[in-house]
Amino acid sequence: MNRKLFTVGPVNVEEEVIRSMIRPMITHRSKEYKALHRAIIEKTKKALNTDQDIFLVSGSASVLLEGMIRNGVSSKTLGLTNGSFGDRSIEIAELNGKTVDKVKVEWGKAIRPEHIRERVRHDTEAVHWVSNESSTGVFSNSDEIADEVRSQNPDSLIFVDAVTSAFAMDLNLRKLDADAVVFGTQKALALPPGLAMMAVSERLLKKAESVPNRGFYTDLLKIKKQSDESYALTTPPVSLMYALDFQLDRILSEGMAARYRRHSEMADIVENWAGSRLNGTFPEKGFRSNTISVLNRGSLDFGEFHSSLKSKGYEISNGYGDVKDRTFRIGHMGDTTPAGVKELLSAMDEILEEKA
Repeated sequence: MNRKLFTVGPVNVEEEVIRSMIRPMITHRSKEYKALHRAIIEKTKKALNTDQDIFLVSGSASVLLEGMIRNGVSSKTLGLTNGSFGDRSIEIAELNGKTVDKVKVEWGKAIRPEHIRERVRHDTEAVHWVSNESSTGVFSNSDEIADEVRSQNPDSLIFVDAVTSAFAMDLNLRKLDADAVVFGTQKALALPPGLAMMAVSERLLKKAESVPNRGFYTDLLKIKKQSDESYALTTPPVSLMYALDFQLDRILSEGMAARYRRHSEMADIVENWAGSRLNGTFPEKGFRSNTISVLNRGSLDFGEFHSSLKSKGYEISNGYGDVKDRTFRIGHMGDTTPAGVKELLSAMDEILEEKA
């Protein structure tokens, strides 16, 4: 049975977007490919309002989360975490042999500048965090965190995991001025998984020149050399790139301001519903994600509830990590609309009434 996905990712992909992939295959060293690659980069820069390089790599965003560490850090980082995916970034750095100083913030709370006061040392090569923590539904203010990093050590690189915020919440990349902002196709871009993307600074590329063991697949200097010629380093998923190009046109047609407002409206709808029908949402007030609502489960039997919801043609997500048994999650990003969210919640109301 086909179900409408209101999951955290991959998210629902519209039929017309899927159809855009069905085009004749081209080789990734052809003039046609170069035109496609160039168009995607230009449109992405326009949508995100940035002049930084945009890199494309086959795989999930994790490959470029690893890439930013392998290229920007010889020895030591400061890892900030308030959930499972912040923990994962720290794990990536440690598995690549880096020493990671850690700042652990209570789950459900935002990362704030005061959490890192006097924590960015003279030898801290990079500071990394998740802008929108998928396990808790918390959105931290990356501008404020980045300013605090720079106030303590202007030479520290700034790495931001924007996997569930890019293209849905305004990260103001020009003001943020981060050295790596990483995201992928299967979240707010509302495409199938398979492409990782990164906005990368000249500062990070310069640092990479002095960092050993950058690998091959994750070597940003190799990627940069090919990207400057509108090529990928290795064979890219061309069909997915057709869809990305098509989707970027749709996104630019909607307008980014309208897109950001739509995501905020959907989060408002779910937050209000959770407050009236269940036990509210998990994140602290004022730091809510606009793409993922994490709801307090209370006494709700989520497995039974979700089975009933699937039978009605909808799928959402279980809780994750340390709060898995206390929460569940609703994804509302990409091409999802407020009307679609209301349809989902109406179906959820029916189930709650049936079990009352």
